[in-house]
Amino acid sequence: MLKTNRFTVAAALLAGSTILSAGAGFAQEISGDIVKIGVMADQSGPYADNGGPGSVEAAKMAIEDFGGEVNGKKIELVIADDQNKPDIGAAIAQKWVDQEGVDAIVGGSASSIALAIQKIMAEKKKPYMLAGTASSSLTNDACSPMGSQWVLDTYSLAKGVIKSMLAAGNDSFYFITVDYTFGKTWQADATKFIEDGGGKVMGSVLHPLNTNDFSSYLLQAQASGAKVIVLANSGADFANAVKQAQEFGIQAGGQQVVALGLQINQVHGIGLEAVKGMSMVTPGYWDLNDETRAFADKFKKRFRDRIPNETMSGTYSAITHYLKSVKEAGTDDGEKVVAKMHELPINDFQMKDVKIRADGQVMRPMYAVTIKSPDEVKQPHATTTPSPPQSRRKTSGGRPPKAPARSSNRPPKPAAGGHDLPAVFFSISMERTGGCRFG
Repeated sequence: MLKTNRFTVAAALLAGSTILSAGAGFAQEISGDIVKIGVMADQSGPYADNGGPGSVEAAKMAIEDFGGEVNGKKIELVIADDQNKPDIGAAIAQKWVDQEGVDAIVGGSASSIALAIQKIMAEKKKPYMLAGTASSSLTNDACSPMGSQWVLDTYSLAKGVIKSMLAAGNDSFYFITVDYTFGKTWQADATKFIEDGGGKVMGSVLHPLNTNDFSSYLLQAQASGAKVIVLANSGADFANAVKQAQEFGIQAGGQQVVALGLQINQVHGIGLEAVKGMSMVTPGYWDLNDETRAFADKFKKRFRDRIPNETMSGTYSAITHYLKSVKEAGTDDGEKVVAKMHELPINDFQMKDVKIRADGQVMRPMYAVTIKSPDEVKQPHATTTPSPPQSRRKTSGGRPPKAPARSSNRPPKPAAGGHDLPAVFFSISMERTGGCRFG
């Protein structure tokens, strides 16, 4: 059932569709005298912990830090739970832009939902900022001139993990993949890197979204004899698969279980013992430098004493850059704002001088990390260390190396001190030729 509720600022912590408002000022070319931003994601299902209420809180922070208004016009935030259902997500987006005057949507929805919304936003010429959705199709065959990808995608995550495994001598793989667009695209991207690197895919199996029992899938993967079992899923599905793999003794038997993508909230939700030593790539890390730590501390005080994960941080960055672009453009006209978003470099607590590529890909650095064992963790949430030398560029003096020469962006400057820093591995999607064709 499609339902939209509205609340005042005082009721900001309530579920449903919330409005954050600020005072009005001088006239500008702002439709309806208001800038209205929608945040849509799974708020209560298997992906809620990856974004959901946390992304909503990050959106509120971004609006408040911007001053609550742009060019003298108030900013409103509306929130919806897409329930992981494409028809519900698409219906909400359609209603938002047709009836409620929503100017832009930030989405952390499942890829099947995001693909439908991306088409709607392209037709309506409204900005669509992806923060948590991962399918690389969104910046390739299903790209849009109105879309932008802010956090991660299946291409970059698969590339980092598979290259790391191949470099360590692991040349046979078996996939356990969630059965919808996101998982299938992830497996396809990873398979290309495996085959290009001389590896072999021994087999694969699909599982439904929100699966509790992975025993049959894990037994098939174990029987394949593959050196690496690749989990092409996320959220609660990933947590269940990893915990059950440990219970079955798969890792103890010599096979590796790896995540194509893993966010820091999942590390703590699953437990360090189950994921220790796992290599992964990530678009950000809360403990990278003074700016990222300050943001994390501020977020913790507002949201359940939790640090922001990559999706939540990306939501903040996307909304902040959107509002800067509205201000500079002097309008909330979608096409003009998107043009300004591409023109202006992204500068915030986690990105410096980063640009948006023509297909919508935010060209931020990616970091290769390895998850610590419980006895290595000296403070809560300090869970990553640089990956082994064979799978990354070496660091020196506690600083991450510069990004490859063909990339114009740089990671934030790390502060001196004893913090573990992930190393820059490659710039997101920088070597991809891309398949994006507008029109």
